[in-house]
Amino acid sequence: MPELIQQWDESVLVWIAEHLRVPALNGAVSFYTTLGNAGMLFIIAAVVLLLVRGTRRAGASAGVGMLLGFLVTNLTIKPLISRARPWVVLDGFVTLATSSDPNSFPSGHSCAAFAFGVAVALTAPRRWMKAAALAAAALMAFSRLYVGVHFPTDVLAGAAIGTVCGLLGAWITGPVQRQYRLRRGQE
Repeated sequence: MPELIQQWDESVLVWIAEHLRVPALNGAVSFYTTLGNAGMLFIIAAVVLLLVRGTRRAGASAGVGMLLGFLVTNLTIKPLISRARPWVVLDGFVTLATSSDPNSFPSGHSCAAFAFGVAVALTAPRRWMKAAALAAAALMAFSRLYVGVHFPTDVLAGAAIGTVCGLLGAWITGPVQRQYRLRRGQE
């Protein structure tokens, strides 16, 4: 990372740790961030949406979006960039969680969360579902900073990639759903 960006990332992350962490919330935020390990919270939510007739497209869109995000983030960009985690770079920095993945850029949790959130926001039948999906994504992204396992640019990049993948997931599933409805109507 260019030095100016690295300095900004470090100062923002340290500021969050010093000014926004509240001991009463540490356990809850740490628990929430671990729900995103391997995308499990969002994968389970997508499966639940797939099982309900009125939300199947939202579940399929989210699943496709998250799969695309995984391919782009975890299998492509992370190994190429190989950015170290904050606790490796910042002397004395205290994290509230750890990660077995040594690569920090971009945030896979943020990517999965935003791929899910954007896909659901575009395809879910109810406003509250759309709002809840986006809120869950934003909270997951913030939780990665709060617990100290990512730099801000890791989270921003993960959210941006996830947003694009969520858009693609909704776009890809649209024609599939229309084709299904046509076939179903013809039978």
